[in-house]
Amino acid sequence: MRTALYPGTFDPPTRGHLDVIRRAARLFDELVIAVAAHPTKQPVFSLTERLELVRELVREMPHVHVTPLEGMTVACAKTVGAEVIVRGIRTLSDFDYEFQMALANRMLDESVETLFILAAPEHSSISSSLIKEAASLGADVSAFVPESVARRLHEKLRPQKQRRAEGETLASRLTPDAE
Repeated sequence: MRTALYPGTFDPPTRGHLDVIRRAARLFDELVIAVAAHPTKQPVFSLTERLELVRELVREMPHVHVTPLEGMTVACAKTVGAEVIVRGIRTLSDFDYEFQMALANRMLDESVETLFILAAPEHSSISSSLIKEAASLGADVSAFVPESVARRLHEKLRPQKQRRAEGETLASRLTPDAE
């Protein structure tokens, strides 16, 4: 049985992530999605929330499983029995970074290969960071994330937007009218 690991922060999980998941799932008997805690980033969603979101998106894919990832990706691959690490590539800068990571992983354990899956053209220009920024400004991001994720993202970011709007209202009340 061929098993692959698809690691990432998935904050939020995007239509691009889902495309890579579907395409990788066709190539392997089992696909394990490893949702990274990533202590150096400040995600919008907690690890528990991201695990829930990804599990919801893959619930109808019987040979796709979701697990938390803490520590080295190559160690997680060995733990779940994966021989391959799947990485999605959107841009040349993604490739440069992922190429370096693949070489480092190979040095750590040469029995684990890395497979790059190029993003579908409609997903290549959108990043999780841009989606979060757009959502925080009230934009409809459902073209870039599944509807359930868009809803949760707006719920999560709504307090920031409301605080900003309340601050603007307060500022306008405190500013004397020009006469």
